[in-house]
Amino acid sequence: MDKPEPLPLRVEDGSLPWPAKPEDLLQQAPPKRKSSPAQVKPPLDSAPIEALKTDPLVSRYLDHVRFEKRLAERTCTLYQLDLKRLAEMAAATQVPLLQVHSGQVRRWVAQMHSAGRSGRGIALILSGWRGFYTWLGREGLIAQNPLADVRAPRVAKPLPKALGVDEAVQLAEHEEQGDDPWLEARDAAMVELLYGCGLRIAELTGLDVLASTEAARAGRGWIDLANAEVQVQGKGSKRRTVPLGRAATEALTHWLAVRPQLTGMLSQAVPGASSVALALFPGRHGTRLKPRAVAQRLKRRSLLAGLATPVHPHMLRHSFASHVLQSSGDLRAVQELLGHANIRSTQVYTRLDFQHLAKTYDAAHPRAKRK
Repeated sequence: MDKPEPLPLRVEDGSLPWPAKPEDLLQQAPPKRKSSPAQVKPPLDSAPIEALKTDPLVSRYLDHVRFEKRLAERTCTLYQLDLKRLAEMAAATQVPLLQVHSGQVRRWVAQMHSAGRSGRGIALILSGWRGFYTWLGREGLIAQNPLADVRAPRVAKPLPKALGVDEAVQLAEHEEQGDDPWLEARDAAMVELLYGCGLRIAELTGLDVLASTEAARAGRGWIDLANAEVQVQGKGSKRRTVPLGRAATEALTHWLAVRPQLTGMLSQAVPGASSVALALFPGRHGTRLKPRAVAQRLKRRSLLAGLATPVHPHMLRHSFASHVLQSSGDLRAVQELLGHANIRSTQVYTRLDFQHLAKTYDAAHPRAKRK
């Protein structure tokens, strides 16, 4: 009976004969793979992540902001990422979270700043840390908040990017003849709601075609064409009512007439039906449209409309606020329409308004013209 041939031995660098012989393995051992600096991981890399998952204090705090403060899921996710970064930095210096002091926090801020993180980004991270340590103080677990006197590096606040009135109207009135009529009607209605109502992208994608108890419980909004209103739930689970203009109402009426062409879309509540069936803006595959898909469609539409700058959804919200403020001068009304909790968030648009007035002055006033 023939002896079975030896199985080939695999060597990663392929320098040995194939199949390999035992004497070959004795004569030539495979070279050790060199580790590049990028592949070498410090021993503490995985420890903070695991610690974050099992740390009861962090878990309790995240439950507190999610269930007691009822913050948005996106905000809770950002807080979790901020605390992951805090755990990594604390572990790197071998200090427990309850023993962190302000000097260490300032050192971490300097490290993040020197690594290229913006002052605004650092401020957001510190806000997440500050909330955690404030909660620890209320629980009686620390005597002093190490974030109390720590501030992020100061940076100039950039003005929000907004379209001019002519550009916004050009985009809103654009009609793409080469598109599928179903997609064209949907995209036109989305543009009208973003610019005509100043909605956030998450508020837009969370809209249903009608009001329902389940939508209110899940934090979704809806449209009310009979009263020309949009009910939305914004940041902090705060609900607000935004009026629908004539152009937005017409665009939505046209869209709702063709929306049922997609199989499974409902126009009225049916017991047991999926919430996706009531989504105001579904995708071609019958799912609720995602923010990224809306951004991609809007960017494409703005370029096809002949705008020099690609438009993103939040730019239309900025345009809405700036144009309403220019026309009315009513800062409080703009605050209510945007759903800002603090008037300071709305005051940035007064700078845009002044910038517009300054350009008008420079172009029109005879004393502004220089030789």
